[in-house]
Amino acid sequence: MSPLPPDGIAALRAQLEAAGISLSAAETDSVATLADWLHDGLARLDTDAHEAAPELIVPALDADTLLDSDLFAQSQALRDGSITAVALTRAYLARITLREPAFRAFYAISDTRALADAAQADADFVAGLDRGPLQGIPVGIKDMIDVAGVATTANAPGRAEAIAERDAVAVARLAEAGAVLIGKTATYEWGTVGPDSRGLFPPARNPWSLEHITGGSSSGNGAAIAGGMLRVALGGDTGGSLRGPAFYCGVVGLKPTFGSVPVDGALTMSPSMDHVGPMAASVAEAAVMLDAIADTGAAPAAAAWLGRPVTGLRIGYARNWFAHDSQIMPAVLAAMDAAASTLSQLGAAIEEIELPDYAAIEVAAAAILHKESFDYHAAALRDHPEAYGRRAFLSLVTGVAISDGELVASRQAGRAFSAAVDQLLGQHDALLTVGALTTALLAAPFEEEAVWTPMRTIGFNVSGHPVLAMPIGLHEGLPIGMQLIGKHHDEARIVQIGHAFERATDHAVQRPPNLT
Repeated sequence: MSPLPPDGIAALRAQLEAAGISLSAAETDSVATLADWLHDGLARLDTDAHEAAPELIVPALDADTLLDSDLFAQSQALRDGSITAVALTRAYLARITLREPAFRAFYAISDTRALADAAQADADFVAGLDRGPLQGIPVGIKDMIDVAGVATTANAPGRAEAIAERDAVAVARLAEAGAVLIGKTATYEWGTVGPDSRGLFPPARNPWSLEHITGGSSSGNGAAIAGGMLRVALGGDTGGSLRGPAFYCGVVGLKPTFGSVPVDGALTMSPSMDHVGPMAASVAEAAVMLDAIADTGAAPAAAAWLGRPVTGLRIGYARNWFAHDSQIMPAVLAAMDAAASTLSQLGAAIEEIELPDYAAIEVAAAAILHKESFDYHAAALRDHPEAYGRRAFLSLVTGVAISDGELVASRQAGRAFSAAVDQLLGQHDALLTVGALTTALLAAPFEEEAVWTPMRTIGFNVSGHPVLAMPIGLHEGLPIGMQLIGKHHDEARIVQIGHAFERATDHAVQRPPNLT
């Protein structure tokens, strides 16, 4: 990629000066390189042509067996009196204490609140009040989402003492469902580039390989679930932030339809692209959690579609998004084709389709994200630059270079992409494509500079369609993931398909080999 010409550098410096931001020459060059990629891609956008209930099994009640069982088994044990919520929570806290030094999934453990929540769940059970399958089940919360009385740090230097006054709406709904709020999980700073050991907290580590990234920015959720320290957690997704850790850590992420889960109380990245949603060890557990936090009445309950066959469903296979990309790992391509074949064997009709060019929607979405993020942070970037880690600062500053005209063109491209996806979903029940072109990358290079990870996620943040990310295999000990895309407010359908696939394979039960 060629850097901006001298007149472009001068224009960027003028924009930075107007915004009250001072950068070194090297930092200006770094921002210019990213801005150049955005400008170049936006200039090539061609929008004119496109206008237009699992079976409940009670485990043996030794701690490891119980914690390694799904939340349905744990929920049944709570209901039949085999264990109390307080005892279950203490068992989770003990395991977190044991494994956290290796995986660094948590920023804060809320022992006091967790045990109080658990005691309340037990009292409700005794009183005959059943709030649903999450009652008494520990849940982690990404540290960009407010939990009352705990700092929402976003892993940023300036937010170490940013104590939340109240629970975010989604967190409050989990509490109403009887969940036990056990702690705040790791994130890349402000949901931007990472991992970065110079952040407020050290980066989370992938339980499959400590030398590889977790993906982000909901990095702690991926590490905690893959590491057996949680079954479910609440994350955020603006460009793939809960799906990336799902792909790379071998767990499930469910990005809901835009707006169907309130983002009130979650820190803003890009208002037109921000989503809040569940991560879990299985599709069924993600569905249960989604039903607890989503607005009621907008869509059928996702968990009600668990166990339904997929016979006769039409699934469009968007192989064009990855099959001929030079970065694709042969093992990822093989795993995707095998996943499509499995769905076909289950009775679904698989038809190869073509989604619009990924590179075009990626640059349009990135431009929207950078521009909206800069607008949100502009005053703080100018007045309190010390409140940001330098890498996050430079990422956020890049939005100053996006012009109003480029933003308009990007939004137009986003609408065209959304319309194209809607057209394909008018002919199919769901779409299938890859999650990322590779398994998790090595973490070491990220300490030198930001590294672009080849995911296929951000377009659906612009279009707002619901997406289920889930594991489909392993390559050299690292997970591979796929995405199922549904119609707006049709999370139930992609849950139905994902659960059928999950039950027909053993991918969901695979866990890192050395969880001790």
